[in-house]
Amino acid sequence: MTDQPFTHLHVHTQYSLLDGAARLKDMFKACNEMEMTHVAITDHGNLHGAYDFFHQAQAAGVTPVMGIEAYLAPESRRYAKPVKWGAPHQKNDDVSGAGAYTHMTIWARNKTGLHNLFRAQSRASFEGYFRKPRMDRELLSEYAEGLMGTTGCPSGEVSTKIRLGQMDEALKAAGEYQDIFGKENFFVEIMDHGIDIDTRARAGLEEIARKLKAPFVVTNDSHYTYAQEASAHDTLLCIQTGSNMSDPDRFKFDGSGYYLKSAAEMYAIDSSDAWQEGCRNTQLLIADRVDTEGMFQFKNLMPKFDVPEGYDEVSWFRE
Repeated sequence: MTDQPFTHLHVHTQYSLLDGAARLKDMFKACNEMEMTHVAITDHGNLHGAYDFFHQAQAAGVTPVMGIEAYLAPESRRYAKPVKWGAPHQKNDDVSGAGAYTHMTIWARNKTGLHNLFRAQSRASFEGYFRKPRMDRELLSEYAEGLMGTTGCPSGEVSTKIRLGQMDEALKAAGEYQDIFGKENFFVEIMDHGIDIDTRARAGLEEIARKLKAPFVVTNDSHYTYAQEASAHDTLLCIQTGSNMSDPDRFKFDGSGYYLKSAAEMYAIDSSDAWQEGCRNTQLLIADRVDTEGMFQFKNLMPKFDVPEGYDEVSWFRE
């Protein structure tokens, strides 16, 4: 194993519609070029690409880490109204989606975990839809077996509450999620794209990691494969929002580097102990624990029909 083990675990593919621009074939080619043995899929609020990703990864000799960037309701998933945790002057730091949801990165550790993730996300769509399909603590608790989770990106509940100055609430939330997933399956997620929102909660996240004895994991919030695709991704966001590139107020990504960086690039971002540990943990505590055996071995649940003599089901259907 390389002395700089690293796996990209927060990756938005082409299945994060009008948001992710990473084509699967390019992703796996890049992984092979960088000699990365694993890579994750964590599309926004959906698992539509899971089957395609899984089989293309295996064909490319890359171990797939199956996951999602889930939307979580700030209260119950059945409460379909905006929720704010902060004061009016803190609106830019408050619950994302205008009070509709926070974010959480979740991966399946094994077949049971993947099937639980399918079930949880399906129920999030049917029972928790408010602007996005939302899970909540109840769903996570019911389907936690075989899953690993994090504090999420800067729009996660824990980082949001830290930025609002609600440190006790942030610690409480992180502790509750740690209880749901299990101590060995819950991580404090940190990222750095050179922007304020990535770094303002860092001290609070490090305090929570110490108090809960929760390991760090470093992610890169990848939305495209190669650095030179940043402009194309920017255009994609304009299509999503119906904006023009010339509009200075359009939705765009601040900072830089939202691509599949090499392990060396990731380690070089920050020399702190927390960051270096978080880089190693992507492989040693997460990717290496993933067991893909049987993930897509399903029973055939299609009904069987009696057909007249001389026909099979296909020819009788055509008749």
